[in-house]
Amino acid sequence: MEELDTIDLQLLKILGNNSNQTIKELALQVNLSPTPVLQRVKRLENNGYIKKYIALLDYEKFSHGFIVFCNIKLKQHDKNIGHNFVEDIMKIDEVIECYNVSGDYDFILKVFARDMKHYQNFVFNKLGSVESIGSTHSSFVMAEIKNLHNISL
Repeated sequence: MEELDTIDLQLLKILGNNSNQTIKELALQVNLSPTPVLQRVKRLENNGYIKKYIALLDYEKFSHGFIVFCNIKLKQHDKNIGHNFVEDIMKIDEVIECYNVSGDYDFILKVFARDMKHYQNFVFNKLGSVESIGSTHSSFVMAEIKNLHNISL
C-alpha cells in the first residue's frame, strides 16, 4: 500500500466533503498548480482511494424520507442461503444499504420508504418473499443527527 502525503490527505478530505469542484478550485485549496493536482486525483482514483463520485439525494423531497434499519437473521448459516439472500436483497429498490454483521443478527438493511404503510407493504410483500430470512427486527429513525460521508484523515 502506498504512503499518502499531507496533500493527498487534504485532497481526499476536500473531495469527501464536496466532490463537485474543479481541478483549479482544488489546486487553490492545496496551494499547487492544476496539473499536479489532476495527476494526484487520478492516482487516488486509480489506486481505489476514491471509488466514485455521486450526488447525495434528499429522499424526503421524493417522499421517501421514512428511514428504517431492519435487522435480519437468516434461517440458518449456509453458503447457499446467504448467497440467495444477497441476490434477493440486491433486487429490492427500497433497500439502500445492506451490511453483513456479527452479533445477534446476520445483516442490517437501511430501507427508505414513503411512510409506515409503505414499509408494512415492503415487509409483507418484498421481504416476505425472501425465503432465506428467519426473522426481522425493525428500528424506525425518528431524526437524523449526524450523517457524514467523509472520514477523519
